[in-house]
Amino acid sequence: MNNALEIKDAPAITEKLLTDIQKMLNAENIFTNDVQQQMLTSHVKAMVLRSITGEPLPEVEKELFDEISSGSMKMAEQVVDMLGNLPIEEAYLLSVHFEVAKDNNNL
Repeated sequence: MNNALEIKDAPAITEKLLTDIQKMLNAENIFTNDVQQQMLTSHVKAMVLRSITGEPLPEVEKELFDEISSGSMKMAEQVVDMLGNLPIEEAYLLSVHFEVAKDNNNL
C-alpha cells in the first residue's frame, strides 16, 4: 500500500483486508465464530491504523508464538505484507486469531 494513506482511508482499507482474510480462511476451511470475528475485526482495524500512523506495537516476545502453526503464521504474514509497512510482530499477533479459529474445526 502507499504511504500517502490517511486516517479517512482506514475504514475502506479495513473492509478490503477483512474480505481478503475471509477468502484466505475460507480457502483453508477455517471459520471464525462471532466472538472471534469481532476480535479479528478489532485487531485488523488497529493494524490498519498503525500502518497509517506509524504507531509502534509494544515489545513482542517471539518465543510466545512458537506453538503457532506455520500455516497460520504464513497467512498472517501475507496479510501484513498486504499493508506493506508493518513490522513482522504484527503477523505474530494476527496469527493467533487464525490459530484459534482453526480449533473450531476440532470441536
